[in-house]
Amino acid sequence: MEKLVDVVIVGAGPAGLATSACLKSYSISNVVLEKEDCSASLWKKRSYDRLKLHLAKQYCQLPYMPIPAEAPVFVPRNAFIQYLDSYVTRFQLNPHYYRTVESAVFDEGIQKWRVIVQNTVENVTEIYVGKFLVVASGENSTGFIPDVVGLDEFSGEVMHSSEYQNGASFCDKDVLVVGCGNSGMEIAYDLAISGARTSIVARNPVHLLTKEIVYLGMFLLRILPVKIVDKICCSIGKLTHGNLTKYGLLRPRPGPFYLKATTNRSPTIDVGCIDKIKRGEVQVLTGITSIQKNKIKFEGGKVGHFDAIIFATGYKNTVRNWLKNGEDVFDEKGKLQRRYPNHWQGENGVYCAGFSNRGLFGISEDAQNIAKNIDFIFKKKGERGNLAGII
Repeated sequence: MEKLVDVVIVGAGPAGLATSACLKSYSISNVVLEKEDCSASLWKKRSYDRLKLHLAKQYCQLPYMPIPAEAPVFVPRNAFIQYLDSYVTRFQLNPHYYRTVESAVFDEGIQKWRVIVQNTVENVTEIYVGKFLVVASGENSTGFIPDVVGLDEFSGEVMHSSEYQNGASFCDKDVLVVGCGNSGMEIAYDLAISGARTSIVARNPVHLLTKEIVYLGMFLLRILPVKIVDKICCSIGKLTHGNLTKYGLLRPRPGPFYLKATTNRSPTIDVGCIDKIKRGEVQVLTGITSIQKNKIKFEGGKVGHFDAIIFATGYKNTVRNWLKNGEDVFDEKGKLQRRYPNHWQGENGVYCAGFSNRGLFGISEDAQNIAKNIDFIFKKKGERGNLAGII
């Protein structure tokens, strides 16, 4: 039996929830399909304990509901999860959990999207048919671990950063963190204060700034060109951290906000790891060349022995595993075909929310654009939704 709805949304993370709430404000029927047993599963199940939002709260709130005034500027993980749960309650959202999307195909005959879903609780197949499809399954679908010679022979523990919770179980162990982005640097700091002998791989140059510097930069971008903002923030960063080259940390030549705008590479926000590096409590190493049991060789010939490796090497999305049309939005690897700000809309009624790598602020913007556009299409054609509200 097919279930008819105006909009099918895949994913109940912040992007899916925000889009559903925005559509509801226009009385456009929608269904949110989520493979996990809860909304915001990345935050609830795959984030480490000490995580905080790296941007100020006003850049992280979802449409129509500000983060409470009493919340700190940089909201802790648990408080943000509470905010998301409150968002679901306030707007009476009703995600359908345990729904794994197997395929989404645009049916030329009826000019609608046919989404085939496996209900993993009841072990039955469900079919949802909608005029519009919103891909909100996220950029961070699956943890990415690069191919390293000998990794399958490593005798210690191997995990992706999405599996890391805290450093308690790594006390007195030699742990290697691969990746010096936000997750890598924060996990390395957490390990160090937990008593682990910690090393971090920094293969590429990285901008290291404080939360306050990034906050200032985002404010200044409203009134100044990015080139000037980059100069100001880099100068403050150098005054704050000094010359980090001697510790093995290089700074990119382009500025942090220019890089963010042109390559989607975010600056790394220091939560205390730089001090640990300067004190020798966290060792900075170059790229891995090979692994043999617990012995790891690095570029330049250095060798170390480790009990565990934590890969903070990013994610890959799995959109093209199930999205059978929509090539104008995502390429065969699941990367966006269009650049911001025109990334969110494709042909035949397909949209994407949360793929611009602009964080929660970008998610909020996407959701509002999508809902407004769908409402415009309905009004232009003199139509209204199939159903009232949300199914």
